[in-house]
Amino acid sequence: MIITGKKFSKPSLSRVINGDVEIPEEEKIEKNRLDKILVLKYPDYNRSTLQTFIKSGFVTVAGKVILKPNFLIEEGQEVSLNLPEEYTNESFREQEIKNRRPETIYEDENVLVLNKPSGLLSVKKAEYSPEPTLEDYGLVAHRLDRDTSGVVILAKNEPTQKLLRRQFQERKAHKTYYAVVEGRPKLDEAMMDLPISRNIKHPTTFLVDPNGKPSQTYYKVIKTNDKFSLLELRPTTGRTHQLRVHLNYLGTPILGDRVYGTAKPDTDLRLYLHAAKLEITIPEGQRRVFEAPLPEEFERVF
Repeated sequence: MIITGKKFSKPSLSRVINGDVEIPEEEKIEKNRLDKILVLKYPDYNRSTLQTFIKSGFVTVAGKVILKPNFLIEEGQEVSLNLPEEYTNESFREQEIKNRRPETIYEDENVLVLNKPSGLLSVKKAEYSPEPTLEDYGLVAHRLDRDTSGVVILAKNEPTQKLLRRQFQERKAHKTYYAVVEGRPKLDEAMMDLPISRNIKHPTTFLVDPNGKPSQTYYKVIKTNDKFSLLELRPTTGRTHQLRVHLNYLGTPILGDRVYGTAKPDTDLRLYLHAAKLEITIPEGQRRVFEAPLPEEFERVF
């Protein structure tokens, strides 16, 4: 069966966003914002990185820790960036990269296939990252959300990276996921054909929108105790947060989802989404299937 989204009118865009209306002078960003002052004072870091440092408690104004990037600086106030020693110690980071290297599933002269653990970033959020990311182990060809675990393939050279990326873009790479969701879908299996677009009210998130980009996910219930269900998921498109958005739309959000589900922001519960299988062609024309076993905590739920 195919599940499609409900039809509703497209929200009208703000005249301000379209540039039809001038933004009042008093509403423009002040030049004395904390993050802007830091960009001038510490040019080795970009604004995004400095905003991360502020939110981490590494910046003081007049001797007081400030956590808001938009904090307004008064004339004469001293602004200081106080990074922990490990943030400025390159050997510390190199050791972290070595210690936190994910389990290797497969490796040759062109590719490295890893079993990414939940919690590891795919790419740096800013120019400087104190924690290891997948970029530290190879050239990224596709991404998994930080909290998603499972199979990820990296390239060791640019021609291989282009080959792999092209397959993801052209939908020639096939992925299979497993997820533990809250509740049980009404149907034991179905194709979710639900377009997705960015949520204008919360730009870092996405939602089902008839005017969005086409997004399809096939699901099948593997086991259930009605409180939770283990689903096999096979997306035919690769939209950002696609599986999380689709399952939340069905009323069965992924267990541990802090953004689209019911998990609280400060929960220690991991996101129960795992990339279990990847079918892709690697250099020399070899079509391969790489697998990562289901984490033990997925089984413990039942």
